[in-house]
Amino acid sequence: MSGYQGKKNIPRITSDRLLLKGAKIVNDDQSFLADIYMEDGVIKQLGDNLIVPGGVKIIEAHGRMVMPGGIDVHTRFQMPDRGMVAADDFYQGTKAALAGGTTMILDHVVPEPGVSLVAAFKQWREWADSKSCCDYSLHVDITEWNKDTQEEMEALVKDHGVNSFLVYLAYKDVFQLSDSEIYEVFGVVRDLGAIAQVHAENGDIIAEEQRRILELGISGPEGHALSRPEEVEAEAVNRSVTIANQTNCPLYVTKVMSKSAADVIALARKKGAVVYGEPISASLGTDGTHYWSKNWAKAATYVTSPPLSPDPTTPDYLNSLLSCGDLQVTGSAHCTFQTSQRAIGKDNFTLIPEGTNGTEERMSLIWDKCVVTGKMDENQFVAVTSTNAAKIFNLFPRKGRIAVGSDADLVLWDPDVTKIISAKSHNLAVEYNIFEGTELRGGPVVVISQGKIVLEEGSLHPTEGCGRYISRKPFSDHVYKKIKARSRLTELRGVPRGQYDGPVCEVTVTPKVMSTVSSVKTSPAKQQQQQQQQQQQQQVTHQPVRNLHQSGFSLSGAQVDDNIPRRNTQRIVAPPGGKANITNLG
Repeated sequence: MSGYQGKKNIPRITSDRLLLKGAKIVNDDQSFLADIYMEDGVIKQLGDNLIVPGGVKIIEAHGRMVMPGGIDVHTRFQMPDRGMVAADDFYQGTKAALAGGTTMILDHVVPEPGVSLVAAFKQWREWADSKSCCDYSLHVDITEWNKDTQEEMEALVKDHGVNSFLVYLAYKDVFQLSDSEIYEVFGVVRDLGAIAQVHAENGDIIAEEQRRILELGISGPEGHALSRPEEVEAEAVNRSVTIANQTNCPLYVTKVMSKSAADVIALARKKGAVVYGEPISASLGTDGTHYWSKNWAKAATYVTSPPLSPDPTTPDYLNSLLSCGDLQVTGSAHCTFQTSQRAIGKDNFTLIPEGTNGTEERMSLIWDKCVVTGKMDENQFVAVTSTNAAKIFNLFPRKGRIAVGSDADLVLWDPDVTKIISAKSHNLAVEYNIFEGTELRGGPVVVISQGKIVLEEGSLHPTEGCGRYISRKPFSDHVYKKIKARSRLTELRGVPRGQYDGPVCEVTVTPKVMSTVSSVKTSPAKQQQQQQQQQQQQQVTHQPVRNLHQSGFSLSGAQVDDNIPRRNTQRIVAPPGGKANITNLG
């Protein structure tokens, strides 16, 4: 399959010059036959009969497909959780990603309460720089909202190459923001030219349902699914779309797990909304019936939020929407924990650490479920696994494309290779795999990352710490061309009319007295409003409050029956069985 050209002493893996011959190049918009010459991690030439220097390693593709490396848009490697850390760190996670044909990941920074966004971002950079085996970038999650948060978002965009921020509609009293806070965040995100991401679930309803289900004595993993029915996901997606439309902000819904949530996104797009949907490996490849497994450890492995749908037809439905373009990108939301870590929730499902595997399986799973079944072609496959993500997050054409000047992140793909997924053979640090026993058709036979071969002939040899942080500029053309056009069309204008000079009714307004403690998450705008209201209340002398329970209404004047003695009570007399008309009083 491969051989050397020129000098014999060039190391097999570390050679900076590669020639891929006889490839069927597959981009998102076309496929064609050509050779690819790579040097210094970049594609230098594309075409037939290329003239290349000596010392080149040659890979014979024999007409097989070569695609842009996959981009996993959602990972949570090495994520801290209540003093624990996710089992797959940046080394183990990116190694697994490369094994599946993914050559770039976008991880989520999750600041702990009280920790600044910039400080958390730098901590994630430190972890990833020392361990990542492939290129990476970072989304930043907004876990509280105040004036400092807004300033740090601006710094992250301008100085640190971040163009995406996530807000939570769930995790009440921990990460959840109010609708008004989300409205303000979206306004800031739009002005910065970034993408607003949402974790969409109704946190208030979930908190009540969790309490109710625990009171019923249900404490196992099935309680997780029961407390988060799919309508609370769909409602939150709809609310997010509404707020994004009002603020003219591009919206990206992470972890689309149910039919109804996917339908909300599809309908919003049909109405013209700028919204993108991200199903994940788990929702495309399995379902939530496993929460009812008799094996607690197995059932707990599937715990993630939003939960997998108990409806077994959901994966096929989501794959269909992905294939027709109603959903656009795919991630893995890869965040794994050992059984011993999940066991802190053995008596209370709300304490089980959340997250599933999927970064290694993602590309083969989509090929098997969508391409093999005839739902999408090879070009659409490249779009949903790589190119669309690159365009949305402003990485294109450096990533997500095979072209001169693009990064040499490539996958030689064999559509006929089959693999049965097993925890015994996967490249993860956990003892369970949610796709255990699933047979997948299609997979990578050669993976090239940064112009170096990291997978060949079944042998995986990544380099720890070689991954580069990829900075992303704001105002992605793919997203913001539409946003800018809308902002011009939707400018609000008042109606020109004469001044009203008629009579005006006088009213007395009784202010609502509220004795609330201000939240630490109070937004910048609300802080200003509260200060103004307090000042106004000090200046205004309130009118006495009228007691509405003391009526001033009375009857006046003599009545015709004043001379008739009044009875205290009257009894209605009716025979057994009743009467049609009661006429006798006595």
